[in-house]
Amino acid sequence: MKKFVVGNFKMNTTPTQFGSYLDEFLPRIRESKTNIIFCLPATHFHIANQRLSTTNIKFGAQNISSEESGAYTGEISSVMVKDCGAFCTLVGHSETRRHFKETAESINQKIIRALAVNLKVILCVGETKYERSTKKTKLSLKRQLDIALKGLYENELKNIIIAYEPIWAIGTGKTPNVKEVESAITDIKSIISDSFSIRDYDKITILYGGSINENNFTQFVKIKGVSGLLVGGACLNPKSFANICK
Repeated sequence: MKKFVVGNFKMNTTPTQFGSYLDEFLPRIRESKTNIIFCLPATHFHIANQRLSTTNIKFGAQNISSEESGAYTGEISSVMVKDCGAFCTLVGHSETRRHFKETAESINQKIIRALAVNLKVILCVGETKYERSTKKTKLSLKRQLDIALKGLYENELKNIIIAYEPIWAIGTGKTPNVKEVESAITDIKSIISDSFSIRDYDKITILYGGSINENNFTQFVKIKGVSGLLVGGACLNPKSFANICK
């Protein structure tokens, strides 16, 4: 199965700068067979739609509203994102949970909104440093997954990618060891399997994210059960990101 590599641009680059980024990035990955996805600011959607339509690269949003439409100034709905040509949306990133007080219940609503308009979902989950040190990683992951996936049908899981990002590793330069990632991946698959009676673990797509860079990505992408990577800061350098994708 082809691996996924998702680049989360966060609040970085202007549309003009993203156009220049693609000028350098696209020629470098012509031979790549990786599933590449850019999660972009909404200001970049029109450029992504124009420049990526003739490639195998897809793009998505970094978040969507939990509401379908209405008087929600500043919000962007799933319908709007889909109509711009997006393939997917991130949901539940630890930064939106922390900075914008995103709740587990609103994450669940966002997933439901996204699936209703045929947007794929990349659901981010992960534990804090305290939860890891007190051996509460599985409990934390279960709490997040149980609420986020509440009310979904088993056949909808094929449209959801889980991104395991230990919160303490995001943007810190610190990364878990292989055994810690393997344990978390096993926990995630077990939690979802128990909730949805899935016996084929391979049907659950899980990415690893958290301080991924050009020097360390190979150790994570080789871990059993990891279907690819969610890359933050390192995706902003077109040369480095292209090397990861290749």
